[in-house]
Amino acid sequence: MPPATARISRFRPHPAQVVASAFATTILIGTGLLMLPIATPGPGGASFFDAIFTATSAVCVTGLIVVDTATQWSAFGQVVILLLIQIGGLGIMTFASVIGLAVMRKLSLRSRITAAAEAKSVGLDDVKGLVFGVVRMTLVIEASVALLLSLRFLLGYGEPLGRALWLGIFHAVSSFNNAGFALFSDNLISYATDPLICLPIAAAVILGGLGFPVIVQLRRHLKTPRLWNMNTRLVLAGTLILLVGGTVYLTAVEWSNPATLGPLDWPSKLLVGFFQSVQARTAGFNSVDTGAMDSASLLGTDILMLIGGGPAGTAGGIKITTFGVLFFILLAEVRGDTAVNVFGKRLSRAVHRQAITIVLLAVAVVIASTAALMVMTDISMDKLLFEVISAFGTVGLSTGITAGLPEPGKIILMLLMFIGRLGPITFASALALRERPTAYELPKERPIIG
Repeated sequence: MPPATARISRFRPHPAQVVASAFATTILIGTGLLMLPIATPGPGGASFFDAIFTATSAVCVTGLIVVDTATQWSAFGQVVILLLIQIGGLGIMTFASVIGLAVMRKLSLRSRITAAAEAKSVGLDDVKGLVFGVVRMTLVIEASVALLLSLRFLLGYGEPLGRALWLGIFHAVSSFNNAGFALFSDNLISYATDPLICLPIAAAVILGGLGFPVIVQLRRHLKTPRLWNMNTRLVLAGTLILLVGGTVYLTAVEWSNPATLGPLDWPSKLLVGFFQSVQARTAGFNSVDTGAMDSASLLGTDILMLIGGGPAGTAGGIKITTFGVLFFILLAEVRGDTAVNVFGKRLSRAVHRQAITIVLLAVAVVIASTAALMVMTDISMDKLLFEVISAFGTVGLSTGITAGLPEPGKIILMLLMFIGRLGPITFASALALRERPTAYELPKERPIIG
């Protein structure tokens, strides 16, 4: 290899480095734009810290804020936030979908043929079509939700046409990308009992959290479930169980809480309980005061936030598929099965290791960050843990303590948002793509477990 070629190969970045650099660059550009005097309604511009925290939260589609989005940013600043959300959501979906194709390409020929037959995919040569598909799906869903919301704000609340359209577009983009940014100082508390506002937003959140591969397969084989692959079945089953379970749990715990569901009638209680269950799946909108919720509700929400949504979508967390794989591994061990079977298919042992690794790393990051914040502040552990998981899971729900954290604490939350948005995807892809066979095996030995 010529010396020049060797130097080029030596400095060729890993795809994960390219993606991380692109997101970091977008955050810095967004920070600069939000610091412009035109981005704030008052004289002067936003501080560097407020701007970079907001830009990080928007690009990582999280929704945690240190200043009120509705009052502290001008129309220009809100447009910048909207663009950052869209770029962050589209970038993650596109990258995760392309990585999915790359992983499939690394499978055996027989497995690739089977996967292609199930998903009607053609491999890496179809990346251009994949990207266009992600963009087209995103715009169609966002436009549909924006239309419904705009009509409601226009006809139901008497908003001027321009204002109604802006509210509809902003919240449609924010909801489909699971961002949780809202243009109201109380987020969506004022619309807690309005199903024509809450349900379209919840639907957009759910669709964004399913992931592009699942939506495509449902569109093609909605009436023929036997053609669904393991990923689609895991995501759909997990989504249904978590939505129903979360709704029942949160509604039951908060039913008599005078600060949340207590004053509402029972249909409104069910609506709010369902909406909060959906938002805990990494969207971050809130229709009740999260800080006033019972500690048991905060713990249940922690679990939902950590699990998150489906892969190759706008949701965060460790992903439903990772949690599902761990569940079936546990089930197989309890039953004494020699193999882990999921929906009539045997699970690869490599996937066992990947799922366990991701979960252990996630737990380590959450525990270390919570401990660091406990050293810095006098805030109770349940609220700090909630904030940490919300940032790591790119959820955006908050008990109201984010703005009051010291600057080192806010830096920790920013790092958590960045790691939570890119870490699980890039790390999982690295694990899947770096497998290499060995020519030998070491002798087996078993330590005592338990």
